[in-house]
This record gives sequence, C-alpha cells and structure tokens, in this order.
Amino acid sequence: PFTMTRYASEPENPTKSAKARGSYLRVHFKNTRETAQAIKRMHLKRATRYLKNVIVKKEIVPFRRFNGCAGRKAQAKQFGTTQGRWPKKSAEFLLQLLKNAESNAEFKGLDTDHLVIEHIQVNPAPKMRR
Repeated sequence: PFTMTRYASEPENPTKSAKARGSYLRVHFKNTRETAQAIKRMHLKRATRYLKNVIVKKEIVPFRRFNGCAGRKAQAKQFGTTQGRWPKKSAEFLLQLLKNAESNAEFKGLDTDHLVIEHIQVNPAPKMRR
C-alpha cells in the first residue's frame, strides 16, 4: 500500500496502534535519544507523568550511552545507573509527540488508557545553518 511516510518499524497489528513523528526538530539528538530510551515500554499516562516530572526535576533521565560529562546524580539510582540529567527541552518535545500519538489513537477509536510505547526512535537531524 502507498503510504505518505516510511516509519522505521511497522506495527504488527496496525488497527490496534497509533503513530506520531516529528522531523528535523531543533533539539539535541543525544539528550532526546536518552529521554526516548527512558520512556520506551512505559504506559502512555506514565510516560507523560514521567516527562512532566523530568521538566520539574522530580525524576531523572538516566544517561547510558551519551553519558560523557553527565554528572552523577542520586536520582539515577532507581534506574540502576549513576549518571543522569533533566533534559527539559527534549522532554517538552517528546510530550508534544506523545500528545499527538494519543489524539491519533483517539481518532482511531482506541482506548487511550491502555496505550504502551512499543517503539520509539530518535535519528539525528541534518545540521542547521544559522
């Protein structure tokens, strides 16, 4: 079937899933990648609560791969690691994406209370000239 955009992975059951994407967003790739890994496999409601907590520094994003110079924080212990940060802008952008995915799911007639983030992927955008 002809689709407007290609996604990296297609859901096994398209009728029971909703998608959202953002492209060429002005956010740091590395921070957003770590934040995305943190909310993977979370329920949608939990993920939005978590990202809002990150913005107010109540919960931390564990930095695992891109963790050079990321300071050690006590909050990171709950994820079994030592380094973490609170990437506010990344969290805000991902919140918008989750909101979009939720309304897409609602439009499809899905039950938004039982949505889980199955697949989330962050690719680096091309360098901007400014």
